[in-house]
Amino acid sequence: MSNTPESGEPYQDPSPERMRAALGGFATGVAVVTCGEIGRNACAVTINSFTSLSLDPPLILFCLDKSAFHLDRFLKAGHFAVNILSDAQIELSNRFAQEAEDGLEGVTTGTLSTGCPVFPEALTALDCRQERVLEAGDHHILIGRVVAIRPLVAADPLVFFRGRYAAITR
Repeated sequence: MSNTPESGEPYQDPSPERMRAALGGFATGVAVVTCGEIGRNACAVTINSFTSLSLDPPLILFCLDKSAFHLDRFLKAGHFAVNILSDAQIELSNRFAQEAEDGLEGVTTGTLSTGCPVFPEALTALDCRQERVLEAGDHHILIGRVVAIRPLVAADPLVFFRGRYAAITR
């Protein structure tokens, strides 16, 4: 049995660095997940590990690193909102990719049904009740039941590919 695929390149062990490089080849959308209440204990974090889990019941999931700055707040919140970002929201993505205590100060937000902050300029927002949390490797998987959806706005999505933002060309 050969240790090389048909391309002739040797197989490599899946180190964290190689995993990051390989998975960077999978283009993802970018979202900011929020929890808490506007003006009180709201917090936000940028994610790209987000997916639909089920249409009936309406379930989504996202993953947070066990060392994430706001992890405890998300685990205890009971509700969260997923804001799927447009390509005009790189600044928001960068802001909430950093560890910071300033919450959502200076950011225009609204709410849907749970009171979690949503961004009016996001492509859409999903308001969720936390259904379940699973531990897997170095992350927590947060599963949410969607209880409200803000309609889509006409804009292009913010995409992340190979460690940087990318544009969708049509």
